[in-house]
Amino acid sequence: MGSQTKQVLEKRERKELILRVKVIYIRASKSGFKGGFMFFIIRLIINMVAILIIAYLFPGLIGVDSFWAALVSAFLLGIVNAIIKPILVFFTLPITIVTLGLFLLVINGLMLWLVSVLVRGFHVYGFWGAVIGAILISIVSWVLSRFVPK
Repeated sequence: MGSQTKQVLEKRERKELILRVKVIYIRASKSGFKGGFMFFIIRLIINMVAILIIAYLFPGLIGVDSFWAALVSAFLLGIVNAIIKPILVFFTLPITIVTLGLFLLVINGLMLWLVSVLVRGFHVYGFWGAVIGAILISIVSWVLSRFVPK
């Protein structure tokens, strides 16, 4: 294939992708703000800002090299918390009950630490940095969520 043909195909593929995203957005927005695509984007931005704030205020706990590292970290943290965390909570249920739920803080820290291993440019400094960082990110995320209309 010639280079012009490849460029035309790439342009057509980009247009199709944009059209598909628009269709998904329209369908999601019809379901309402609470469960739609915009809710997901807003939560992602809130978590990214929370990560950036904690990294700025407490550089000894968490480090972020760039805006994109924070964005990818927020996205991966959401995926890890949705998929891996419930499995860990299930398998550690006895110790969670014995510690009256305090072990969940350790699990949250481990999830943050896992994300730091997977994302280049996002750093968690030590186990306690992960646990305290997870607590602080949760608090800042909760505070920022209060400003978003429901």
